[in-house]
Amino acid sequence: MAQQIPVDPKARADDPARDAERDDFTHAVTGDVAYRRLVLVNTVFVGAPGSGDRGWVLVDAGVMGAKGSIKAAAEARFGAGARPAAIVLTHGHFDHVGVLEDLAAEWDVPIFAHALERPYLDGSASYPTPDPSVGGGLLGRLSPLFPTRPVDVSDRLQDLPADGSVPPMAGWRWIHTPGHAPGHVSFWREADRTLIVGDAFVTTAQESAYAVAMQEPELHGPPMYLTLDWKAARHSVRALAALEPERVITGHGRPLQGAEMRRALHALADTFDNVAVPKNGRYVDEPARAADGSAYAPPD
Repeated sequence: MAQQIPVDPKARADDPARDAERDDFTHAVTGDVAYRRLVLVNTVFVGAPGSGDRGWVLVDAGVMGAKGSIKAAAEARFGAGARPAAIVLTHGHFDHVGVLEDLAAEWDVPIFAHALERPYLDGSASYPTPDPSVGGGLLGRLSPLFPTRPVDVSDRLQDLPADGSVPPMAGWRWIHTPGHAPGHVSFWREADRTLIVGDAFVTTAQESAYAVAMQEPELHGPPMYLTLDWKAARHSVRALAALEPERVITGHGRPLQGAEMRRALHALADTFDNVAVPKNGRYVDEPARAADGSAYAPPD
């Protein structure tokens, strides 16, 4: 089983009492950032409640079958018929683009992602095969059964600008945080030090069905079975820790905040090779790399 950095539950950034004041199916993290857990992954809503049509942004698009849940949360939070200004992606793994094609078509919205994720979003390439030998846990062992067919949203897909801006998200910038995926990005708002990290690191043992169900807060590296480049993943975690964020929203697990979160994040960065990297695995010694729309994977 993957190791972890324990975190005091008081570091949770979502507040059940605050959530009870609303009926929009989401968990508030800041006044204009909320998330909804969809089976085993989080999707993030950026925009103040009541922002209306085109007044908000969706970060990642959940798992297959989540379209109704995402739409219900969006309409309850932003208003009846409220469509986002855009969908932005941390990366293109199946649990982050599960209903991307359907939502983008219905909402008629642009999609922004890193250029290195384009092959996995325009239908031209599949990610390398997951490695079920790492991390232990039921979900890790079942990973070869996860969907691998690439989505094709090429008619709506735009590369994130080279200057680091996120066109539909004023005040935010994207940071390239590869390792889990070649074009993985995180989103950073310096004004209040809020960080949306996707799967650059997570706050639950995503390999374990029990941990996913219980959602006890703890810091982990990226989900092991889908991580393709461990050296890059280490560099990404260290770069994110150096930002000294006030709160983090991850793709898996609960959001965390404050000094206790930062302590755990620095501990993860400092001990990454011992805590996060599997002892053996297909991609440990030789990473998979994307090039020219195709993916190379070392021998199994």
